[in-house]
Amino acid sequence: MKKNEFSNILINWYNRHKRPLPWRESHDSYRIWLSEILLQQTRVAQGLPYYYRFLEAFPDIKALANASEKEVLRLWQGLGYYSRARNLHGTAKTVVSYHKAQLPDSYQELLKLKGIGKYTAAAIASFAHNEKVAVVDGNVYRVLSRVFGLKEDISSPNGQKTFQLLADKLLPDKDSSTHNQAIMEFGALQCTPKNPACEECPMAFMCYAYAKNEQTQLPVKLKKTSKTNRYFHYLVLKTGNKYLLKERKGKDIWQGLYEFPMVEENSLMEIGKLLKKQFLKQAVNAQISTESRTYKHVLSHQNLHVKFWVLESKEIAETLIKNHNFRFFTIKAIHDLPKPVLINKFLEESIF
Repeated sequence: MKKNEFSNILINWYNRHKRPLPWRESHDSYRIWLSEILLQQTRVAQGLPYYYRFLEAFPDIKALANASEKEVLRLWQGLGYYSRARNLHGTAKTVVSYHKAQLPDSYQELLKLKGIGKYTAAAIASFAHNEKVAVVDGNVYRVLSRVFGLKEDISSPNGQKTFQLLADKLLPDKDSSTHNQAIMEFGALQCTPKNPACEECPMAFMCYAYAKNEQTQLPVKLKKTSKTNRYFHYLVLKTGNKYLLKERKGKDIWQGLYEFPMVEENSLMEIGKLLKKQFLKQAVNAQISTESRTYKHVLSHQNLHVKFWVLESKEIAETLIKNHNFRFFTIKAIHDLPKPVLINKFLEESIF
């Protein structure tokens, strides 16, 4: 293969098939950074509404830095991996304080910022400043592994190094930004994880996977994570027209989001047993109003099994409120709080 043959094929394909995405119309590093962080969480179609909402609320990095964490988490609601939203917010503050509200313009300087890894730094440096640095994401792994027959494990350090070296070698001397966007778009639209369009692929004549019929085996990813099952019982405690919630603390899932009183057990159980738990039995004198269906929520390393119990109580002991940092909220206030998507789904399906 000639030095630029691979890149030329990609760019020609890209010029015919690329999607008109808003961040491609700009070299604004803030908008590019925002789009890359959001699209790490979801596909483009689902990510676009989040992108527009974030830009409307925070049109520049100063606006994001000046926002409260609560505002940022509320807009992020539904994407998961809330630590990335906190890193986005924290990095904006750092950039405003120490970089005159401008993201650094080089790959190496971008890497020094919290929450910006190799992929994101390369994307910003390449797309905003046309720095010659190869972007390697899931789409790029897939294209390179299939075309060149690379069978190294992409979840291993050695495999990632091998792919990065090849991506760097294939990068053209000119217009590396377009090359990077082209290979990512090619993986997203043409060389897809399932049912790639091989018969219409301009790379078919040189593609190892197509010749060997190994599309489904590539790329190789051997690392598997075992999932734990957790069982949450949410007690939707109502007094008058207000409900009890608190902010989740610590390093567990959903840090900084709000939730109803929750009891975690080794299985789902009856409400009678729950109300006998030490912190509830003398604090709540309640009548069961509604029992929800069982919700299942899948996270990267956990499967959550969740039930909601709506309980009406004339009085809730002050000890429950003070000792566990609960507060009362109206329904309107609850809708404005950042919440796990699971709780939001329950509220949408119930009478709230």
